[in-house]
Amino acid sequence: MSLLSLFGRKSERQPIEPEPALVTITAEDHRKLALLLSLLNDQSQPNGNLLIEKLREIDMLALNIKAMGYELARRLADTLPHGQPTTARAVGLSWKPSTQADMESDWVRHWCGELKTPVVFHRKLWELSYVLQALHDAGHLHGNSRGLGFGCGREPIPSYLAAHGNKVTITDLPPDDMRAAGWSNTAQHTHTLDYTYFSYLVDRETYDRSVALRYVDMNAIPDDLTDYDFCWSICALEHLGSIRQGLDFIENSLKTLRPGGTAVHTLEYNINPDGPTIDNWATVLFQRRHIEEIAQRLETQGHRVAPLDFDTGSAPMDRFIDLPPWAEGTRAQLVAQAGEPRHLKVGVDGFAATCFALAVTKAS
Repeated sequence: MSLLSLFGRKSERQPIEPEPALVTITAEDHRKLALLLSLLNDQSQPNGNLLIEKLREIDMLALNIKAMGYELARRLADTLPHGQPTTARAVGLSWKPSTQADMESDWVRHWCGELKTPVVFHRKLWELSYVLQALHDAGHLHGNSRGLGFGCGREPIPSYLAAHGNKVTITDLPPDDMRAAGWSNTAQHTHTLDYTYFSYLVDRETYDRSVALRYVDMNAIPDDLTDYDFCWSICALEHLGSIRQGLDFIENSLKTLRPGGTAVHTLEYNINPDGPTIDNWATVLFQRRHIEEIAQRLETQGHRVAPLDFDTGSAPMDRFIDLPPWAEGTRAQLVAQAGEPRHLKVGVDGFAATCFALAVTKAS
């Protein structure tokens, strides 16, 4: 089983989104729409209404795009250096989106090697590598540091940190919080410490001695979570209810740190800087203006912010936008034929999105 399948894919399987408050869709509406969208009529003949004639080939078009994109990604990955030793080095990361150039870099290759996974073109591996590189650059991977993870789900970073002598507190929503149900249904909620224990990264005794679990609402961080050397979150803050709440979380996360501590967060990023974006929803999409806003807010408070880089790349995998359907429901077999997901950008409710990462040093 791959690290990606263990880690979960929050970009591809979300909790059930609530219906907009101002729109009421009845059971009868659903029934009528299902009839319109059915491929066959009640005589098992092709459904001839105009709506389904326009829509019935869309899934196959998306599957064709998916298959070709994944194959391209596999072939590109085959050209990367394999088996060559790497060493951790200072990179000086900017605030930036994921790119093919990053995935081809020695620093991503190093951290994938540390996590014992091959480099494949998947944005979740980029997020893991960015977090570890940022923590390395800040001097937090040499042991004896205290780290706090938000919305950890099922990710390998706590095991890696514990193996290298760090004390870690991981957090997720309380199990009885209704918002946790969607993540639980897709095995992406931290019910117990077992969910972030990876035996090939650390022995169980060291892990249990080094890692603690707290149930925390990221919109209301408890006052007693303080004096950590670093904190992090991976694609969690876009699920806090709104863009405003996500930005506030970034600022509030610094309160958990000692002076000079480091916060590293990744988020879902709408690569189109202009026009509308998703807000006030279970998954929101940040734009360039939101990143610039929080950077300015933090700098005004005296925190150190790295240079901002909004270049989303121009290589083949930078231009491939993976589309639904995902590996679920009746189309799972067709999707599975395309293989493990390979993408840096995905379509989210009609918007092209990618991961964006930022690192902040708390004011001294």
